[in-house]
Amino acid sequence: MLNMRQKEALTATIVKRYKKAKKKEKTEILNEFIKNTGYNRSYARRKINQGKSKDFRKTKKVKLVRKREYDQEIVKQLTKIWVVEDHICGKRLQPFLPELIRVLERDKEIVISKETKEKLIKISAATIDRALSPIRKRLELKGKSGTKPGTLLKHSIPIRTFADWDDSRPGFFEMDTVAFCGGTLSGQHVWGLNCTDVETGWVGLDATMGKGQHGIHEATKRIQSRLVFKILGLDSDNGSEFINQIMKRFCEENKITFTRIRPGKKNDNCYVEQKNYTTLRKFIGYSRYDTKEELVVIREILVLVETYVNFFQPSQKLIRKKRTGAKIYKKYDKAKTPYQRLLKSGTLDKKQKSKLHKIYESNNPMKLIKKIRKLQTKLNKLNQYKLVEATNT
Repeated sequence: MLNMRQKEALTATIVKRYKKAKKKEKTEILNEFIKNTGYNRSYARRKINQGKSKDFRKTKKVKLVRKREYDQEIVKQLTKIWVVEDHICGKRLQPFLPELIRVLERDKEIVISKETKEKLIKISAATIDRALSPIRKRLELKGKSGTKPGTLLKHSIPIRTFADWDDSRPGFFEMDTVAFCGGTLSGQHVWGLNCTDVETGWVGLDATMGKGQHGIHEATKRIQSRLVFKILGLDSDNGSEFINQIMKRFCEENKITFTRIRPGKKNDNCYVEQKNYTTLRKFIGYSRYDTKEELVVIREILVLVETYVNFFQPSQKLIRKKRTGAKIYKKYDKAKTPYQRLLKSGTLDKKQKSKLHKIYESNNPMKLIKKIRKLQTKLNKLNQYKLVEATNT
């Protein structure tokens, strides 16, 4: 049995003969055509009649190829900017692109043509994600929880749930610790401290050896000293590193509202929990760090990460959530950096704004990320050298 392409070729040959043939010959040609193709007589006649006006030379449909608006040069520049922004999604990157391009051009970190710049500024979030999808890589790693309940002052510190943050002022922080233990919590190792402002997403990062009361207290004070605005509230989990006399006294002396979440309800601290990966885990990782040399490098990294995230990492905030049947529809605001949110909050005076602006203008994301990567390499070398020494002994 002939396939469709062969039948088309045979039809083209038969039509040429059929046009020149006499009536008797046409009957013979038609019978031959039916025998070879397996068509019934009516369909065979129709195919031959249609073939008289058909151009069999056109074997393929002509496809119109639309010229790509975002060519390789635009994707190349976009990739460079995306790497500087630590691989954030299109919805977070797109609103911040004009300002980011300005900062990088100001410090001559990138050189792009006027036409490329115009296209980058008007590119949509969905197109960004499509263009970057071939080079996007995702890591899925999990750490261990090291929270142990502190019962000493548990009943004297009020409980706060995720629904209780009704204050729209910057200064109310959620705080949490992250273990850099390498999979085992035994022995002394480095702990990261993350303080996240609920209203603006501003982060304060530090690290300490172990998570004793004094170490966490000192780390909290170092974070406080780097803040331009005042801490109005601290909300922690029920760990003994937070629920103690030292932290309670610190909050009373500084007129800070001190609250805790419900036991076993991590979502009460959702603002800081979601920042644990994007700040501490993403830049420090999951390895075990348990030496003073590693702690020093980690603190240097976190100070740089603090500036990088607060000034150059836009994020979205949930505006409203609606349930329709089994589906939940979420509406987010336009992505902004914590710095932009803080300026728009209307709570800063001229001196505070001036100080923040000076820090912003003296930094750019590419230089910050290069310094961070250099320190990360140093930290990895320290960690590898320590493992080699342990193996040799």
